[in-house]
Amino acid sequence: MSTLSEHRTVGEIAAEIPAAVQVFQKHQIDFCCGGKEALGAVCESRGLSTEAILAELEQAAAGRTPDTTDWTKADLSDLIDHIVSTHHEYLKLELPRLGEMAARVATRHAGRYDGIPERMQAIFEDMRAELEGHLMKEERVLFPLIGNLEAAASMGAGTGAPPSHCGSVNNPIRVMMHEHDSTGAALAELRMLTGQYTPPMDACNTFRGLYHGLKELEADLHRHIHLENNVLFPRATALEAGL
Repeated sequence: MSTLSEHRTVGEIAAEIPAAVQVFQKHQIDFCCGGKEALGAVCESRGLSTEAILAELEQAAAGRTPDTTDWTKADLSDLIDHIVSTHHEYLKLELPRLGEMAARVATRHAGRYDGIPERMQAIFEDMRAELEGHLMKEERVLFPLIGNLEAAASMGAGTGAPPSHCGSVNNPIRVMMHEHDSTGAALAELRMLTGQYTPPMDACNTFRGLYHGLKELEADLHRHIHLENNVLFPRATALEAGL
């Protein structure tokens, strides 16, 4: 029998494919206490399309499609749109979801596993608070500033950089890079604390789904920060210098 089948129980699928947890949460399918029910029966009782849910589960199991665009040559406005639509929107969905799961795991397993669930939640919530403020500063301050620089550059050399209360674009960039370093340190701490995101042998599906989600979050943040630190920010600095 294939792993993904309407005859498999929700709990079995969640245990074998941690990425399935996100799909079940999206459709409010109980994969913990109600995990002994077959997927097909659950979908029928909830008025959901079994075929559609299976398709979502297959997509989740396959992982996200890698981005192959050469962002070193694209317009900065297009790169910013990509960062916001792909990485910022991902964080806006995943940070609250993972925060709720981390709180649940920390509460249910308090005092167990050498205190890892409680420490993991504390590290995550500090990182989450900084990231949420970080996204807002980029979208409201830095990204519009870069957009204005690109618009000025389109008018030709010698136009001059548009006025900004930040002064040079390098000022907010320095702040963002400092916060990127802070996020990187938090991710490294989470990876070490969780043993490379390896759940305990007796971990419940929520615990396993949380570890999978944190691992995916780390991978996405690495791509996200790379695009900003190594592509967007240097190009914005060079653009301002050429005006």
